[in-house]
Amino acid sequence: MLNFKLFIEYDGTAYHGWQRQKACPTIQGEIEKVVRKMAGKAVTVIGSGRTDAGVHALGQVAHFHCETRLSPKSFLSGLNSLLPKDIVIHRIVKTKRDFHARYNARTKTYQYRILNRPIPKAVGRFYAWHVRKPLDLSAMRSAAGYLTGTHDFKSFEGAGSPRSHTLRTVTKAALSKSAGGIILFEIQADGFLKAMVRNIVGTLVYVGLGKISPEEMEEILRSKDRRKAGPTAPSCGLFLKKVIY
Repeated sequence: MLNFKLFIEYDGTAYHGWQRQKACPTIQGEIEKVVRKMAGKAVTVIGSGRTDAGVHALGQVAHFHCETRLSPKSFLSGLNSLLPKDIVIHRIVKTKRDFHARYNARTKTYQYRILNRPIPKAVGRFYAWHVRKPLDLSAMRSAAGYLTGTHDFKSFEGAGSPRSHTLRTVTKAALSKSAGGIILFEIQADGFLKAMVRNIVGTLVYVGLGKISPEEMEEILRSKDRRKAGPTAPSCGLFLKKVIY
């Protein structure tokens, strides 16, 4: 049984997340459908993580096992010909039989984009959260500083999370500003809870608006109480950027 490793980019706007669902289009479902058509048998494509509805990926990694004579090159060509244009496979390689895209991942990096200016965008509106009022980037950076290290992130856990514990180690939490009013938040960790990044971003925006002080971020972490944190940021601004093994 061969094990194939995929490097995937997708625009999640039209999809109900990564995980296969019976009645809704998903990234996993679309890829599995095409692999089945090519290989003549059903496979399970396992991703490094289950991105939510509307979330995008620049560097998702997945794998599937399949007994086939098809080469990685054949799969790559066929998948990119048959998949919807908002899902692209950048590379496929044969990998070790026991490689697991989810369980072998050491760190993941997510990027969140905020458009911080009075006027929204028409082109690109599905790839950033539009916040009209000016944000205090310095205060947001101070608040983000409390996130690095090993903490219990229960205050930022979305409802329905299947995790057995909520401790995570964050190795990077940085904010920068680029041209056109775009604020980029990048966070790297050994794992993420359901909606964790979006809940952190919503809290950082509240800090930037002066509704929460930077120092309160430490207390929010300690409280383990979702009600003390800020709102959940929209899914449109979130990108899975990189997975490291």
